[in-house]
Amino acid sequence: GDFSGQLLAYLSLGPIFIIVGFVTLIIFKRELHTISFLGGLVFNEAVNWLIKNVIREPRPCQEAHSTVTTKYGMPSSHSQFMWFFSVYSFLFLYLRMHQTNNARFLDLLWRHVLSICLVTVALLVSYSRVYLLYHTWSQVLYGGVAGSIMAIAWFAFTQEILTPLFPRIAAWPISEFFLIRDTSLIPNILWFEYTVTRAEARNRQRKLGTKLQ
Repeated sequence: GDFSGQLLAYLSLGPIFIIVGFVTLIIFKRELHTISFLGGLVFNEAVNWLIKNVIREPRPCQEAHSTVTTKYGMPSSHSQFMWFFSVYSFLFLYLRMHQTNNARFLDLLWRHVLSICLVTVALLVSYSRVYLLYHTWSQVLYGGVAGSIMAIAWFAFTQEILTPLFPRIAAWPISEFFLIRDTSLIPNILWFEYTVTRAEARNRQRKLGTKLQ
């Protein structure tokens, strides 16, 4: 009968939905930066597992969650995951997905709104872990700090080390076979794909009209 607990329990499934979304996006888009983003999330999880097994701090109420897969709780993996995702997405929106200095008001507005939503979801998922007695406040706090630091480091690594290598990686025979592409030089991939698709559709429509005459 605890509606808040049920809602928070569903929110805590956020990492699963994000991973599924990433896999789906990679299958259909096959873009190197997206693959790097997912690689960062996986590496972040590996670091969380390592820290947990070094510190070995127990969860607050282990007897309340007998089905939990890991008995250690410091730092919270959910909190670390969500803050990595949110901070990396924030950096991507404002540093990677730039257009020009005179970006339109609506372009800036949706980025601000999306950033607020990302932070809100990360806060709610972190809170859910304490509310549902999976973690203490300190475990959630350190998880958030660890995830944020990992996100900044991975974003810098991607931008400074991996991005210059993306054109070379995209030219590999295996990359061409799997249609893996590099869009790092395109500021706004959504706008680019929209304009290119619209132009191609109009061009094909004109050719079709000419053939029918």
